[in-house]
Amino acid sequence: MRIALTLLAATAALSAAGLAQAADYAIDPTHTFVTFEVSHFGTSMNRGRFDRKEGTVSFDRAAKTGKVDISFEPGSVNTGTAAFDKHLQSADFFDVAQHPKARFVSDRFVFNGDQVAEVQGQFTLLGKTQPLTLKANRFNCFEHPRLKREVCGGDFEAVLDRTAFGMGYGVPGIPKDVRLLVQVEAVKQ
Repeated sequence: MRIALTLLAATAALSAAGLAQAADYAIDPTHTFVTFEVSHFGTSMNRGRFDRKEGTVSFDRAAKTGKVDISFEPGSVNTGTAAFDKHLQSADFFDVAQHPKARFVSDRFVFNGDQVAEVQGQFTLLGKTQPLTLKANRFNCFEHPRLKREVCGGDFEAVLDRTAFGMGYGVPGIPKDVRLLVQVEAVKQ
């Protein structure tokens, strides 16, 4: 009996270990948004989003590890005002002719218990790469009822100094600190 129980426990442990392996996820562009907001002369907040984005995530909940590679096209900036979008695409801001992509890459997930608390990585904008930590406001995985696959994601944010990337237009009237918000959902492959 003792041998049977030991074998049963070992089998259960091996099965659980097999389920705890890292999985790869592709971001769902219909549920993933990269947005920003910055004060406009201390009066109101200018906000915008980037409509074209892509990326992958590798996540191992049991090992508390992960990798992220998400990029977006600054040329797809959308503020709701075409003239403002055009100015943001110019050399004053995103210089999309010279720098058509921005990218966040990370291989460090920080956990608080079983929850992802932040993702630490490198952000490349305007050809310059700086460290960036995205703090998790929420994170969850669920079995998607229509897709019949696991989906993981959450809301993440960081404040970055745009002048560190060479984007100094309008300072100080338009502050150097920009709030970056990343809402992401990724589907298990």
